[in-house]
Amino acid sequence: MLQINDLTVRVAGRVLIDNASVTLPPNARVGFLGRNGTGKSTLFKVIQGEMAADGGSFKLPARARLGGVAQEAPGGPQSLLDFVLDADKERARLLAEAETASDPHRIAEIQTRLVDIDAHSAPARAAAILAGLGFDTAAQARPCSDFSGGWRMRVALAAVLFTAPDLLLLDEPTNYLDLEGTLWLQDYLAGYPHSVLLISHDRDLLDASVEHILHLDQAKLTLWKGSYTTFAKSRAIEMAVREKAAKKQEDKRAHLQSFVDRFRAKATKARQAQSRLKMLEKMEAVTTIVDTDVPPFVIPEPARKASPPIITMEGASVGYAEGQPILRRLDLRIDDDDRIGLLGANGNGKSTFLKLISDRLKAMSGRMVRADKLKIAYFAQHQLDELRPAESVYQHLRRLMPDDPEAKVRAACARSGFSGERSDTKVSSLSGGEKARLLFALAVFEGPHLLILDEPTNHLDIDSRAALVEALNGYSGAVLIVSHDRHLLESTVDRLWLVRDGTVKPFDGDLDDYRKIVLSGAAAPADKAERAARTAEPKPPAPTRSETKALAKKVAEIEAAMEKLRADIDKIDRILAQPGYFEAHPDSAAQAAKTRALREKQLAEAEEAWLEASGELEAAG
Repeated sequence: MLQINDLTVRVAGRVLIDNASVTLPPNARVGFLGRNGTGKSTLFKVIQGEMAADGGSFKLPARARLGGVAQEAPGGPQSLLDFVLDADKERARLLAEAETASDPHRIAEIQTRLVDIDAHSAPARAAAILAGLGFDTAAQARPCSDFSGGWRMRVALAAVLFTAPDLLLLDEPTNYLDLEGTLWLQDYLAGYPHSVLLISHDRDLLDASVEHILHLDQAKLTLWKGSYTTFAKSRAIEMAVREKAAKKQEDKRAHLQSFVDRFRAKATKARQAQSRLKMLEKMEAVTTIVDTDVPPFVIPEPARKASPPIITMEGASVGYAEGQPILRRLDLRIDDDDRIGLLGANGNGKSTFLKLISDRLKAMSGRMVRADKLKIAYFAQHQLDELRPAESVYQHLRRLMPDDPEAKVRAACARSGFSGERSDTKVSSLSGGEKARLLFALAVFEGPHLLILDEPTNHLDIDSRAALVEALNGYSGAVLIVSHDRHLLESTVDRLWLVRDGTVKPFDGDLDDYRKIVLSGAAAPADKAERAARTAEPKPPAPTRSETKALAKKVAEIEAAMEKLRADIDKIDRILAQPGYFEAHPDSAAQAAKTRALREKQLAEAEEAWLEASGELEAAG
C-alpha cells in the first residue's frame, strides 16, 4: 500500500529519518512506534504532503485516498451529524448535483454511484460512529461550537473514520478519548477494511487492533509482523543476539590486535601480522540496538502512615447546586493501600466524584470522614495549563523548597527526570511528556497518602508508561485512577468502581466484562447488594414542578455562561490572529494566550456541568 524508498527527513538541521526504506502490505493495520521526538508525526506530514522530504521518495497506489484527523477542531453552527456526513465530499457533491440535474443519463449515473458508495445508509453509519465515540442522539444534533476542544477533536476523528480512506493515518487518537471510547475504537480498527497507520503508545490498543509494527529507531524504519507484544518479545531477542554478536566480535578484535601488536616488528611474523591488520580494517562493527534509559517516576512515601480507612462515605451526596446532587447514595470506603480504577462514561459524574474525594467539593448530605492530616495528591492533564511557561523546571521546584540549598533543589529536579542542564529548561520548551512528568513531580512532592490520577498517560510513550506502572506498584499509599489506558489499569489496580445512574458502586467484574458491556451498549449488571437495595428501597418521588423549573433554570444559566466563554475565546483568537501582533506586543500576546487557555478550561468544566444538569432535567421529564 505504501512504499518508502531511501527517505531522508531533516527538521532544523536534525536528521529524523535517514535513508530509510520500507513497504507496507496492502490493507495492513500497522502500529507506528518510536520514542517521543523521533519523527513519527513528521513522517505523517511528509506522507500527507504538508512537508517535503530532503531525499528519497514514497509511493501510493493511484487514486488512493488518504485520511487523517484535522489538526484544528471543528467549530461553527453545523451539527455534529452534518459535519461528519459532509466529510464524504463525493457523497455531498452527488447529492447536491442530484437536486439540479435534468439529463436522464446523468441522473442515472448519479443514482448508481450513490448506491455504489452506500450513500443512503450514511446517516446511520455516521450516527453509529458518533455514538461509539460518546455522543448520544441529542448531542449529535447540537452544533459543533457547543463543545470544548477535546470533544470537538472526537468529532474530527468521527469524520475521518466515516470517510473510510484507503490509508487511514491516526496520531495518538486516544489522547482525547475516555476508556469507553478507546474500547470502541479498538474494536472498530480491528475490523477496518483498508490500511491503517497508527501512532500510539497504548499497548492494549496496539495488541487489539494492529497486525504489524513499524518501528522508527536511530533514524531507520523497520517493519515487524505481529502485535505489540510479539514485537516487544522479538526485539528483545534481537537485542540479546546483537549484544552477544558484538561481544564476540570485540573479543575477536582484541585477539587480532594483540597478535599484531606482538609480532608486527618481527620479520618472521610480519606478513601474518599485516594479514590480521587487514582483517581488522575490513571487519564491520555489529550494530547493537540502543534503548535510552527512561527516568523513573518517583513517588515520595508519606512521612506518617494514615490509619485505615482514610476516607469513609455513608449515604453521601455531592453536586454543584444546593438540592441538586449529581451523585447520591455513596456508601464507600478507601483504605490506605487501596488500588481503585474508576469506570464510567463521560458525563456520568467521574470528575465530580474525583473533586469530592480530593476535597475540591464538599458532601451535600450524608456522612464523609477523612483520616486526620490526610494528604491527597491530584494529577490531571488539564493542570498542564497551570505550569508557568516562562519558568524553568528548577524554578517550579524551588517554589516548593524556598529555604533549601540549591544542591538539594537540583537533586529534586534530577529525581523528577530533569538532571543537569535539563533542570534549567523553560516549561515552554518541554515536550508534552516532559510537562506531564514535571506536573506529576509537583503533585506528589509532599508524599501523599492518596494519589488521584486523571488520565495520567496522555503524552507519555510506552517506556515512560512502564516507568509509571513500576512507580505505582512500588508506592505504598492508596491510588485512584481514571484512564483510557487499559494496560495501566490492569497492571496497577485491584478494584473497580463504576460511576453510573447517579451513584458510584463497586463493579462486579473485570475489564473484559466491562469491555463487553461497552461494546454491546448494555447497562452494567447490578451486583447482588445493589439489586437487593433496589428491591427494598422505595422509588424516589418524582421531582416537583418547582424542582424541574430550577433544573431548567440551571441548564439555561450554564448555557449562557458557555456562550460568554466562547465569545471570549473568539475575541482573543481575533486579537492573536492580527499580523505581527506577537512581535509588536509580546507581553500582551503571552497574557492573552494564557487567558485563552483558562477560558478553554472553564468551557470544558461548564460543558461537563451542562451534560450532568441536562441529564437530570431529562430524567425529571
